[in-house]
Amino acid sequence: MPLSDLSPAPTTPQCSAKGCRADAVWVLAWNNPKLHTPERRKTWLACEEHREHLSQFLGVRGFLKDVVKLDEWEDPEG
Repeated sequence: MPLSDLSPAPTTPQCSAKGCRADAVWVLAWNNPKLHTPERRKTWLACEEHREHLSQFLGVRGFLKDVVKLDEWEDPEG
C-alpha cells in the first residue's frame, strides 16, 4: 500500500475503545499484577462515552488503579 493511502496519525489522543476515533478525555491507569510490578502503570484513553465501559472492563479484573482527566494526567514514568 502506498504511503499516500495511509491515514495520517491523529493530532489529538484518541479513545482506546475498539472502533472509536473520538478525542480522549480520560486516562485509565491500570496494571496486571501477574505481569507488572505494583508501581507500573499502563494506560488506556477514553472518550466520555466509553469511560465507564472501559473502567468496568479493567475494574472487574482488578486492574484499574486510577481514572484521571487527560489534561490533568502526569505520567509517573516520565
